[in-house]
Amino acid sequence: MSAIANQVHTQFKVFVGELTADGSIGDLAGDVAAFAQTAAIAAKSIGIEYLEALKKVVITLGYRTDEEAYPIRLQSLPLPRIELLANDFSALENAMAQAAQNHANVICHELYVTEGQNFFLVIMTYDA
Repeated sequence: MSAIANQVHTQFKVFVGELTADGSIGDLAGDVAAFAQTAAIAAKSIGIEYLEALKKVVITLGYRTDEEAYPIRLQSLPLPRIELLANDFSALENAMAQAAQNHANVICHELYVTEGQNFFLVIMTYDA
């Protein structure tokens, strides 16, 4: 069996909250990690969307229950402002890579943009 089969998942948990004053996901990061621990799941993916009209952020966690659970951590990392990127999205790629290099065991990532037009990278890491 290919190792990719271990990443396949069909179970999801939804978390909804507000961004902090600095635009990060704040306490939601801890809520996601706590769920993974208490539910004893194997986290596989995250999704994130900022809903400007509601001023809410939605985080989805994809997971499996048929394999050994492990601890995770979510972190919300600020990236350059949109107008600084212009039409060159390689700057975004570089900023994401630089941010991720400072964190070990990155499982997956997601991006969101705040009302202030700031990019944030959310990474889910294995919290060894």
